[in-house]
Amino acid sequence: MSDHKEYLAKRQLKKGTAGWLLLAGLGVSYVISGDFAGWNFGFAQAGWGGFAIASVLMGLMYYTLVLSLAEMSAAIPAAGGGYSFARQAMGPAGGYLTGLAILIEYALAPAAIVIFIGSAVNALLGVDGPVIYALFYLVFIGIHLAGVGEALKVMMVISGLAVFAIIATAVALIGEFDVNNLYDIAVTDAAGASEFMPMGWYGVWAALPFAMWLFLAVEGVPLAAEEAKNPAKDVPKGIIAAMTFLLFTALLVVVLLAGAVGADVIGKSAVPLVDALKISGNETLATLVNVLGLAGLVASFFSIIYGYSRLVFALSRAGYLPRSLSLTSKRKVPSRALIIPGVFGFFVSLSGEGDLILAMAVVGATVSYALMSLSHILLRIKQPDLVRPYKTPGGIVTSSISLLLSLVALTGVYAFDPRAFNLTLGLFVIGGLYYFFVSRHNLVAGSAEEEFALLSQAELELQADENGDVVSAV
Repeated sequence: MSDHKEYLAKRQLKKGTAGWLLLAGLGVSYVISGDFAGWNFGFAQAGWGGFAIASVLMGLMYYTLVLSLAEMSAAIPAAGGGYSFARQAMGPAGGYLTGLAILIEYALAPAAIVIFIGSAVNALLGVDGPVIYALFYLVFIGIHLAGVGEALKVMMVISGLAVFAIIATAVALIGEFDVNNLYDIAVTDAAGASEFMPMGWYGVWAALPFAMWLFLAVEGVPLAAEEAKNPAKDVPKGIIAAMTFLLFTALLVVVLLAGAVGADVIGKSAVPLVDALKISGNETLATLVNVLGLAGLVASFFSIIYGYSRLVFALSRAGYLPRSLSLTSKRKVPSRALIIPGVFGFFVSLSGEGDLILAMAVVGATVSYALMSLSHILLRIKQPDLVRPYKTPGGIVTSSISLLLSLVALTGVYAFDPRAFNLTLGLFVIGGLYYFFVSRHNLVAGSAEEEFALLSQAELELQADENGDVVSAV
């Protein structure tokens, strides 16, 4: 136990940093860039009505997933989030595959977002490319290295600016709403096509990945569990509050933008909020929202960096990844888990293919959602006596809905972009081979229960040592 104590003493996060409000802000920050652009291309795939159906389905998937995660995060408050839940439910291999799926999502998403940031900076300042990508990675990883409390507070401010832009846009456009504008896309001869769904049911299927952009990455809130003030209460409350707010912002942009200037225009726009404001005569506000749209991109970029660092920290601490990645600094920040995936993301961003990278991240996300939903079901069946400070309304029925819809969403990615699907499958194969030949032989603990026991015991001993130091100093 002393060896484990020494091992874990070098791998400590800062406890008690985030209350439920900061966690809710983290959840909103993960996602908020998705409200500014990307989702609207779903109109081109399905028309307004078809995309509305896709959005309702994906909103239901995320809400049922969030309710399931709220229960598991309260019962198993570990920095690994979905990986930790899956390991307890499905053993080391299941935990690793879930962690790998989340890691693919969280390592690739910042690379895609920084490309979009580059485009936004180019529109404002005329500068783009690798220098901008490197600058944003350096600055925001640097802020994270300063400490989690400082990072989360900066993130809240940036997210607040982005939310202000969305609400201001909605207020400006509400008087321009005309229901006829929702249905200005020509009806095709596809199966099930109508004025409401001009591309038929196939369009709804192909629009699912775009609808996910309205909520993608909110599931990362449990990654902050070990830094929460009261994980059993704060994480469930934070993630549910974040998802509820994101449903509200999704409703605003999907309905009001198309209703004000037409679904056809919005479906072709690279900056839908800005274009909707310009067309409706709100030029000054459009300029402001164009600037604040960059804040939305930065908020998601910044917070997902936080998410991948905590996931890499947890996987490394458990032995799935090289153990040196989980070493923490004097500020109790996992420095290497911040820097090394950031370097990887930067090199990926040099491809310039933001849409492809983001589609690959969505593949990783949908696989992780299915595995996390399955974990909830298995934990309810295999460990009915597990202490659950929060219980998912509906139990396994709720998680079964998210499991089914996540599998449907996965097929939707294939319908939209088979290349992204196949490339991500290749990453899973590489990751699976690494586990089989390397990491399964280097696990710190043989089971999830043993891992959590070691963490709990070592933490108690380290706290006792700290208290002893204080007493002796006095």
